[in-house]
Amino acid sequence: MTRGIKHFIDRRYDGIIQACSGTLAVLVYVAAAAAPVCLLLYWGFDSSALDKRLLMRLLYGAQAVFLASILCNMLFRFRAWWRESLFVKRMADGIMLLTLIPLLWPFRSWPAWEAAATYSRVLLFCALGMYSLAELSYGIMQLLGRRTNPSLLLSASFLIFIIIGSFVLMLPRCTTGSIRYIDAFFMASSAVSMTGLCTVDVATTFTPLGWTVLAVLMQIGALGVLTFTSFFALFFSGRASIYNQLLMRDFIYSKSIGSLMSVILYILVFTLCVEAIGAAAIYLTLPEGFGGDTSHRVFFAVFHSISAFCNAGFTTLPDGMADKTLLGGNQAIYPVMSALILAGGIGFPNLVNFKDVAAEYGRRLRSFTTGQRRPMLTHVYDLNTKLVLMWSAIFFAAGTAAFYVLEYNHSMLGLSPGKRIIQSIFCATTVRTAGFSTFGPESWLGSTLLIAMFMMWVGCASQSMGGGIKINAFAAVMLNLRSIVWGQKGVTAFGRTVALSSVRRANAVVCLSVFCILLYSLALLLMQPELPAKALMFEAFSAFTTIGMSFGVTPELSDIAKATVCTAMFLGRVGVISVLCGISGNRPDRSAMLPTEDVIIN
Repeated sequence: MTRGIKHFIDRRYDGIIQACSGTLAVLVYVAAAAAPVCLLLYWGFDSSALDKRLLMRLLYGAQAVFLASILCNMLFRFRAWWRESLFVKRMADGIMLLTLIPLLWPFRSWPAWEAAATYSRVLLFCALGMYSLAELSYGIMQLLGRRTNPSLLLSASFLIFIIIGSFVLMLPRCTTGSIRYIDAFFMASSAVSMTGLCTVDVATTFTPLGWTVLAVLMQIGALGVLTFTSFFALFFSGRASIYNQLLMRDFIYSKSIGSLMSVILYILVFTLCVEAIGAAAIYLTLPEGFGGDTSHRVFFAVFHSISAFCNAGFTTLPDGMADKTLLGGNQAIYPVMSALILAGGIGFPNLVNFKDVAAEYGRRLRSFTTGQRRPMLTHVYDLNTKLVLMWSAIFFAAGTAAFYVLEYNHSMLGLSPGKRIIQSIFCATTVRTAGFSTFGPESWLGSTLLIAMFMMWVGCASQSMGGGIKINAFAAVMLNLRSIVWGQKGVTAFGRTVALSSVRRANAVVCLSVFCILLYSLALLLMQPELPAKALMFEAFSAFTTIGMSFGVTPELSDIAKATVCTAMFLGRVGVISVLCGISGNRPDRSAMLPTEDVIIN
């Protein structure tokens, strides 16, 4: 009888504890979503423009929810909390618990630096930001585990950050004056899609905080939202379902799920290292006295390193990269930015392959020095890597030669031969994806513009920072054309057979790109008949290929035309195929049960 009563009481309290835990879990996600918004509003407005006391009450409420969740886990689920949580998660919980000190011990009797670190709001803000990031990332991972459509999830993630970025850019501290929402939405879309088209002057409209927001949006758009969330979710929780791991593997094109965390970490570390090296190199190339004091020069170097590596094309200079001080100097900054653009256009799968190649050659060297024989890989480089390197070299060499020959006595007239070579390299590099320009497309010859548009259309490698239909798709189409001309049944390259599904997808990408460019060009021509047709068609072309070059008509577009260009940039970034696959879903394949018949094609 006693055991039965005890069992009844335990079950009753277990139900209460589970109910409280479930309620707290919901409140934690609400607080994790509200805390970053409050922090942005707190820092984005002046004290006179917003009642910050209300925001602090909301932040204290989020703090209370987080602390209640942590204490509940420690009191009632201590073993599970300690066993399931990684050291990083326990450290985040510990930092959040430190925010209790000012409440429990309000007397500031500590040394000055310890009191400043403990009692200031900086600790609270950092703890709230870290904990919100961890909970939101883990929540997204749980959402992935519900068999969410990957294509729609990818598109929705970019759209959500575009909307968030548009509101953040409208904060008073981000702009020197007021900015209309359509312009803020356009700039956020351009930054996340890494296009570089601007309806307002970046140099005069935004403050350093606004430039920082643009840089963050560029970084998120370049690496992908799911790369960040996957990293932080695994970083804080250390676990994910098999479905989540398979999904993340497909997003970053990793070969195995066992090395998923290392691949994501490698991508993030490589990105940060290249951008840091690029920022240092840009800083060293700046002319004496250019950009103001040291802090402004450092910010200029960091911003342009991010913009170049992400192939975004944003600049804080009023005249862009056509600045007279830079053009009139030694022009050392242009080769540095060209190298950053090329590094960003290689593609994450190829970067991972480079890591594997380095590891393989390291094993070979170790085997040679130790005298131990071990099996070696025959195909070290992937087919994608070979195709990207080959076609990138072809486009780079042909583009540089074309710009040098065609624009030698035209837009580059008056420059020394050495500077003409530098500008030819820079133009051939940036026209494929980045959108920086020293000599705008309106100053080029018609033949140069046609070659540039073809390079813009092809773009860079798949899963890279660049735009266009991607080199991989172009290479697959050209290989398919060769196989048809030679009468071959399969598509081959470098001793490998290209999968039929890849060839079909490449053909679909090419056809859809041509159709979308024509459709957007027609739409802009109908919306803005008073503007030059050549400029509008180039605007649509540049937006869909996410290049960002323009004839200067972007600020003159109407609101509906700006919204149309935003959809072009969005579709160019996420891919029309991905959106269509997400909308249509999986359909049953009955092709194997139907009779086969030839279609007459001349």
